[in-house]
Amino acid sequence: MSDAPTPAPASLLVSVEQLAAHPEWRVFDCRHDLRNTEYGRQAYARGHIPGALFLHLDEDLSGTANGRNGRHPLPAIDVFSRRMADCGVDATTQVVAYDNEGGIFASRLWWLLRWLGHDQVAVLDGGLAGWKRSKRALEDTVPTVAPRQFVAYPRGITVDAAQVLADLESPRMLVLDARSPERYRGENETLDPVGGHIPGAVNRFYFDNLDDDGCFFKPAAELRSEFIALLGAMSAAQVVQQCGSGVTACHNLLAMELAGLSGSTLYPGSWSEWCADPARPVARG
Repeated sequence: MSDAPTPAPASLLVSVEQLAAHPEWRVFDCRHDLRNTEYGRQAYARGHIPGALFLHLDEDLSGTANGRNGRHPLPAIDVFSRRMADCGVDATTQVVAYDNEGGIFASRLWWLLRWLGHDQVAVLDGGLAGWKRSKRALEDTVPTVAPRQFVAYPRGITVDAAQVLADLESPRMLVLDARSPERYRGENETLDPVGGHIPGAVNRFYFDNLDDDGCFFKPAAELRSEFIALLGAMSAAQVVQQCGSGVTACHNLLAMELAGLSGSTLYPGSWSEWCADPARPVARG
């Protein structure tokens, strides 16, 4: 792995006020609905934060699903790198991602860029809801940007199903499942063909990272206290993050980073990949 360029470090979150003060930042609208996959594109066309470009979860932030690799496998590095280059992102570009769903899709872009060595990326705290609360304008025009050169420097911050399976009984690993408690227990499963969770996984619903309105992230100290209570004697580096398809797990990754608990890894295939193989064990309840 080559050494990536090291521009000045960026914040993990930016405020509406910070974003409004920096029109030169490259902004991406990541809105999505798992059950209505055209929602984000249509909502973007109706109005978005000025200067924002749209990225689709299935088309831009994921690769090709084959029924065995999860619903949202990671995009091919070369394909995603070309998309970022076409969107005017290079090593010097500050990227800001937002959505209208509590940051779950914005955090996927945040994680993807960091996976590929680009640390100049942040999530807009409060997302579109926070922008609207501040009475700031939207626009419906698609900006034109000049392409740049995006060079990926992939980091080894993922694990695969085989690694998770091998460590199921090991004290070296703690799996955090970001899905809702009901889906974790195997109840009311509507997205995947099998309900349940990876044996030994601990549930940390991504929504618990947000305030009571489900808009802004909780303070770092509060997040730290909650995650430490879950981790016990385990270090952040021993944590494997997963969810249904490797998307909302990125929200927990971001929350742990905000809490000063760096080093956990992502299982990109997550439950949708895990349950596709009937030989893998399933827990319920």
